Amino acid sequence: MKAIQIQEFGTLDVLQFVETDTPTPKADEVLIKVEAVSVNYSDIIRRRNETYPFPTQLPYIPGGEVAGTIEAVGDDVTHLSAGMRVFGIVGHGQDGYAQYATTPAVQVAPIPDGMSFEIASTLPIAGTTAMLVLSQMADLQVGETVFIQGAAGGVGSYAIQIARAMGARKIIGGTSSSGKLDKIMSLGADVAVDYSADGWVDRVREATNGQGVNVILEMHGGQVFAQGLDCLAPFGRVVVYGMSSREPLTLDTDTTERFFYNPALNQSLHVFNLGLWLGMHPEKVGQALQTLIAHTAEGDIQVNIDTVLPLSCAKDAHHMIETGTSSGKIILHPWENE
Repeated sequence: MKAIQIQEFGTLDVLQFVETDTPTPKADEVLIKVEAVSVNYSDIIRRRNETYPFPTQLPYIPGGEVAGTIEAVGDDVTHLSAGMRVFGIVGHGQDGYAQYATTPAVQVAPIPDGMSFEIASTLPIAGTTAMLVLSQMADLQVGETVFIQGAAGGVGSYAIQIARAMGARKIIGGTSSSGKLDKIMSLGADVAVDYSADGWVDRVREATNGQGVNVILEMHGGQVFAQGLDCLAPFGRVVVYGMSSREPLTLDTDTTERFFYNPALNQSLHVFNLGLWLGMHPEKVGQALQTLIAHTAEGDIQVNIDTVLPLSCAKDAHHMIETGTSSGKIILHPWENE
């Protein structure tokens, strides 16, 4: 089979389009003929060997979100069969950039009727992350306001729509690119701000009549994290689920004293990682995914797909994410131009 393989960590050049052996499913696994692979920022982090919750052994095939058709099932798998259209998370978030992939049967689910492989491939990681961050970590309530960073991206575009479905009163989408502001508004945000521009904190506070937001979804890092805390209302919650700038979370002295040494504000800080949720709360992950599927099937959530590329163009996909030129999900087709 054809696949993208990484034999050493590094830049785009380590993504090699190769011919390799088709895997064989173990007793509790299924073999999937992959029709669509969703590219995530975590794929870039692992390629560069930056901080990641799980170790990555070389060589490896990147990619964790796939959709396709079951080619074969292991001896112990009874609830799935060859020919079924499925989607899910592959292994420990790798092995997906390939024409075939094996994964434990418990990590896949049937694709609802009428849903494409491309859309299905974006649900397990990006969609479920947005759902869990808002519902479990932030505990977003009806009538609350939320500030979503990276709002034009894969998780962010889901989060805007999920927040709307959960009854948020005002949704403020943030981006580091002024060219994505219109896109954020088209996804359903009430206000869009460029947090690379001066005065963005004032814009957020003005949008909330000076009260601040109840929830911040933080995925940028660096000074944007510290500045964002100035937008937070009393009893507000910050959920950190990424660090796209690769800059450590920083706090100036004034913000540290206000946030950590003023308990009267009753503000809280949370950190989210989907992999740990899969390991410790798989039932809640499953519930979140089922809710997301229902919203998508009913038309409450529109999947924001930016670009579809053949598997051989994985370098282009990573480049788009690294340079911030994509708006929404990027999908790879393993069988295109084979």
